[in-house]
Amino acid sequence: MANEEIVVHVEDNQAHADLIRRQLNRIRPEVKLVHFVDGDAALRYLLNWPPQEAAPNLILLDLRLPKVDGIEVLRQLKAHPEVHRLPVVILSTSNAQQDLLDAYRHGANSYLVKPLEFEAFREMIAMLCLFWLGLNTEPDKSHLRHSEVAHAS
Repeated sequence: MANEEIVVHVEDNQAHADLIRRQLNRIRPEVKLVHFVDGDAALRYLLNWPPQEAAPNLILLDLRLPKVDGIEVLRQLKAHPEVHRLPVVILSTSNAQQDLLDAYRHGANSYLVKPLEFEAFREMIAMLCLFWLGLNTEPDKSHLRHSEVAHAS
């Protein structure tokens, strides 16, 4: 289970969520996709995931979410001693400078604007997966909690 690749996707637009799920299944069928439609549910999962479960490899986070918006989800994740190192990619329709600034100020690892064209959206998801699930090198997450907690003591 430690080698399992997990992507957490927080998106309330079902069409966008379905497109990402289909594209991820096509490119990386072995990846487990965990989808949430609101920020509150995502936070409850991410801030309380059981130690015996593999940590997510990537969090795809929309900004405009019900209950708790994406910036607040990001802020809480990056402030949490056990999960702050998990990569968070903002995936939004907004290209507003204030949204970009807020996302990076609160620790986003990347910010991608969803293309309007279907094929461009598919291609962007393919490149995102190639980088974050293929090319990117990250530390062994099985020690994430223990080392972070030890440093906090």
